[in-house]
Amino acid sequence: MDSEKLLRAKLRKIEALFAGGATAGEKAASAAAAERIRARLRAIQDKENSVEIRFSLPDPWSRQLFIALCRRYGIWPYRYPRMRRQSVVISAPRSFIDDVLWPEFEQINDALIDYLSEITDKVIREEVFGSTEDVLLVTERPQLSP
Repeated sequence: MDSEKLLRAKLRKIEALFAGGATAGEKAASAAAAERIRARLRAIQDKENSVEIRFSLPDPWSRQLFIALCRRYGIWPYRYPRMRRQSVVISAPRSFIDDVLWPEFEQINDALIDYLSEITDKVIREEVFGSTEDVLLVTERPQLSP
């Protein structure tokens, strides 16, 4: 199985974990899992007031993922004028953010970072240079010739 298929399978498993599916077949259905999470959010909203929270997500891929995940569950992210692009504000029940949204985001984000790193290393090794080692660590500043 290629790395993209593995990533997609992992993302479905992460979502199913937070959806609280009862059976293996139920956990495999991504659309059903998302709907269960939306239902969970509606139930929490009936009991708990929403709070406004600002997130700072400087990495554009992480920010894009967070925004998409919020929208998937019916939470519409925004920012106020003069806020930096990395700022994302949402209004949702605190327990939903703490117990579902943020932990799911972190797990999916970690999986995507691993995937992007793997693909980047592969492209660099195959198309730019055969090694993706980090820079050398030197103890003294190199002398410039006159």
